[in-house]
Amino acid sequence: MTARLLIIAGSDSGGGAGIQADIKTVTMLGGHAMTAITAITAQNTLGVQAVHPVPTDIVLAQIDSVVSDIGVDAVKIGMIGSAQTANAVADRLTSMSSRDPIPIIFDPVMIASSGSVLADPDTIAAFARLMRIATLVTPNLPELAALGGEAAVRALGPAVLVKGGHAEGPRVTDRLVTDAGETRWTNPRIETRHAHGTGCTLASGIATGLGQGMPLDAAIARAIAFVRAALAQPPGLGAGHGPMGHALGVSPFDQLKDRTCPA
Repeated sequence: MTARLLIIAGSDSGGGAGIQADIKTVTMLGGHAMTAITAITAQNTLGVQAVHPVPTDIVLAQIDSVVSDIGVDAVKIGMIGSAQTANAVADRLTSMSSRDPIPIIFDPVMIASSGSVLADPDTIAAFARLMRIATLVTPNLPELAALGGEAAVRALGPAVLVKGGHAEGPRVTDRLVTDAGETRWTNPRIETRHAHGTGCTLASGIATGLGQGMPLDAAIARAIAFVRAALAQPPGLGAGHGPMGHALGVSPFDQLKDRTCPA
């Protein structure tokens, strides 16, 4: 059966990050993406112009709707919208997992690649509730510092994937820290301004792998490979932090149908 991925995150009107990147990633990796949208943003490659949080009860209604009918094999949490929503989502997912444990990947989104703030201090404080129920937390280096550091996050229980893209140097090292120790992935840095949505894409890729039954390290390795491939093939859109190439050069349907669906 196709893995069912519930994405709890904000919408990016520019299509490079957020729910839009999540859906493309899950689809390309063979899963079925379902969504609970936490915030609507007006943004493009130059920045975020406006943010409208979705009311908490509507976020929960979206979760309940898909869970009650379609079911869920893994959850990815991104931009959460508000402290109230963070706490309510933590309660709902705790209840779900008590009945049927599912992998939960939490990407603690705080600041967009353009520098726009996407989480206020109260919301960041509420992240602790989400980290306690998460299987894996995926902070970049600035986010990890804002959360109190690696030891503080690990003390809450989850495994931590420390993303190294913000570090200096020609190579990028991502570190997975678990109770069993540390695993590292080191790759040459891909220099590009079209890197909007890397964190969303990575977390959704990992969640898809876990929902498909892959071990954590294998899911991470495949997700990193997907992000790198998407970074290497951007569509070249926008004047700022452009989107990656999630479709990886795959031909559109109307170019494929005559070859795949003979009359």
